[in-house]
Amino acid sequence: MLAATAIALGVVVGAWVPARWNTPDPKSLDLIQGTPFNCLLVDRPHWRAELSDRAAEAGIQVLGVVRPGELEDAAGAAERARLSGLVLEGDFASGTADRLSSAGVVIELPPRAAMRFTGAVAGTYQGIWPGIRMDQKAAATGGPWVDTNYGFLAFARASSEAAPVWIANTPPPKTVLKVEKYLHAISDAAIAGARWVVALDPDFERRLFAREAAAVRDWKRIAEHARFYEEHRTWSEWPSHGRLAIVQEASGALYSGGILDMIAVKHTPVRAVPVAKLSPAALAGATMAVNADPEAVEPEQKEAFRLFARGGGTILTAPTGWKLPPPSKETITLGKDDVAKLDEVWKGINSMIGRANLGARLFNVSGMLSALTASPDGSTLALQLVNYTDYPVESITVHVLGKYARATLHEPGRPPRQLDIYAIEEGAGVDIPEVGAAAALVLERGVK
Repeated sequence: MLAATAIALGVVVGAWVPARWNTPDPKSLDLIQGTPFNCLLVDRPHWRAELSDRAAEAGIQVLGVVRPGELEDAAGAAERARLSGLVLEGDFASGTADRLSSAGVVIELPPRAAMRFTGAVAGTYQGIWPGIRMDQKAAATGGPWVDTNYGFLAFARASSEAAPVWIANTPPPKTVLKVEKYLHAISDAAIAGARWVVALDPDFERRLFAREAAAVRDWKRIAEHARFYEEHRTWSEWPSHGRLAIVQEASGALYSGGILDMIAVKHTPVRAVPVAKLSPAALAGATMAVNADPEAVEPEQKEAFRLFARGGGTILTAPTGWKLPPPSKETITLGKDDVAKLDEVWKGINSMIGRANLGARLFNVSGMLSALTASPDGSTLALQLVNYTDYPVESITVHVLGKYARATLHEPGRPPRQLDIYAIEEGAGVDIPEVGAAAALVLERGVK
C-alpha cells in the first residue's frame, strides 16, 4: 500500500514544504537539492516511477495532481508511478478523497467556499496574487492597497484542527514575474502560518529547467526565502499577540479584502476567532472584540462576550441584519455592494481602535503588512514584516507594549542583527534601519 510506504518514510505531512514541479525528468531534482522543498506536486502527464524513485532517494515526496475530469484510473496510475499520494485540485464531489485512499495520502485543494479544516491539509487552489495595487488606496491608512491573502489565511489557521494550511494559487496567466513577486507570495502565506505551494510562471520554469544562470540564481533566492520561514516556523505557530479579536464565521472571512485584511493594512495586531471556537479562553488577553456575525453566535456562546465585557473589555457588534454573502466557489473577493456594506462595520472598528496601541504600532510602513505573535509564556514577541514594494523601505519605527531587554532583526540570507531598544511611554521602541523583501523583529524580555 502506498499509504504504508509514506508512513514507513517517517514523513509528517505537517512538515511538507510544497512546490509544483512541471517536468518528469528525474535529473531536474538536482535543482531541489539543498532547498527546503520536500514535497512536489506533479501534473498527471508527468507522473513517472523514475521521478518518484529518484525523489524517494532524496527524501522528497511526489504527489500527483488530479483535476476534475482526470479521475479515471487515478489510483492505479498513481500506484504504477509510485507516488506518495494524490492532490485533488478543484471542485470534486463529496467522498472522492475517501474513494482514492488506496493511493496513499490524499490532499484536497478545493475552492475556498468548500474548504475543509480537518484532514491531512486544509487547503485551496484559490488565492489572489499578493502585491500592491497602485490604482487603489487603502481606506484604513491612505497608503497603497495591498492585495493579500493574509486575513483569509489567518481565519483558516484559526479554524483548522491542527492541519497545515496550504494556498496553491498560481501566477497570473501570460505574465513573467520578477523574483521579488515570488518572495511576496511566500511571505504573504507564511506570516499567517500557512504555506504557499510555490508555482513558477512558464517562462521561469523553462529557463530554470534549461539551467539558465539567471533563473538558477533566482530559484536559489526563492529557496533561501522559503528556508527562512521554515527555520523560524514557530513565530507563525505562536498565538497572535493582538489585543483586538475579530469573531467571525466563514461568511465574509473566506473572502479577500474583508475585515481582517483591512485591519492588517492598518498594522493593528488582530486575532481571528471563528464563531465555532468562541470561548472565554479565545478572548483571553484581548481588550477589544468585534462580533462581526452576531446572528451566528449561539446563546451559550454569548456568555463568552458577557464575561469579556464584565472584565472590562470593549465589544463592537455589527448592526442587526448585517451579513456578508456566503462564500462563492467562483469568487474570492467582495463585490462593490458588499464592500459598501462592509464599510458600515469598518467605520465602527476604526473608531473603536483609533490610535490605541493594541500590541504594536508601526510607523513608515506604507506598502507593507505585519503580523505580531508571542511565545506561549509571553517572554518573546515576533513581529514579522512583508515589504510588497519593489524597493527597500527605510527608517521603520516600532512601538510595542511592555519592557524588553533585547531586539534582534532577522532577514532572509543575512545574519541576525542586534538593534537598540529605548523606553517610551507605551513600553519599548525600536528603529529598524531598512527592510528588503521581508524581515522579523524578535523582542525578548530576559537575556540568558
